[in-house]
Amino acid sequence: MRTFRIRTTAAAATAVLAALSLTACLPGQEPQAANGSTTPAGSSGPAATAQTPGGGEKPASPAPSGKTSSDAEPATNGGSGKGGATSAAHDDSGPQAEVEACGADVKVTYTTLSRPLNHALLTMTNTGSTACDAYHAPLLRFDDAQSVTAVNEGSKPQSVVRIGPGESAYAAINLAVADGSGTHGGTAEKLAVHFAPRSGEGSTDDAPAAITLPKDTYIDSSTNVTYWQGSMDAALGH
Repeated sequence: MRTFRIRTTAAAATAVLAALSLTACLPGQEPQAANGSTTPAGSSGPAATAQTPGGGEKPASPAPSGKTSSDAEPATNGGSGKGGATSAAHDDSGPQAEVEACGADVKVTYTTLSRPLNHALLTMTNTGSTACDAYHAPLLRFDDAQSVTAVNEGSKPQSVVRIGPGESAYAAINLAVADGSGTHGGTAEKLAVHFAPRSGEGSTDDAPAAITLPKDTYIDSSTNVTYWQGSMDAALGH
């Protein structure tokens, strides 16, 4: 599962980012922390970053704290890039320039949020030289889960998010319902982020982004993730 691209605009007071960033590397790459990123007011802690082969890590723009990232051989997790991804709306019905699904040259960053409660943010930044489409939702597997995390179908955007070089796409993870009504709860240590192809069937051939989660990350039967969005606000609005 692999690729995604997006541009994001961090809106004031959307989320207070938690402190603690960890960096995990996908096979064949060294761990890297997001360099040059700054922490917005109200947030604390470093962010972990992962990078895919094909593009050196780009200077990160101010990124939220409390992030963890992982470098994927093709797919990566990392701090934010040149800002939010542009939601390049395009119609799948008519002929148009072929654009690859995101996953091969991307950096994926996991950021723990203090608000909304029990939420985390995934930021996928295009580290390549050409645009890619962030299809559907990220395919998540916590630890050794046999199935992927449920998708919040109500978050489906009107159009596919297209990420240009240096741009980012976002997805929000609701780790557990605040009222504690979820079942089969427990802590998770690792997260694999796979990328969906245009067809939505299975995942791309790109290596998944491997993220080491912050200590005491709690998930339960209610855990779900949004579709890739063109901005942080759009992702956290669901």
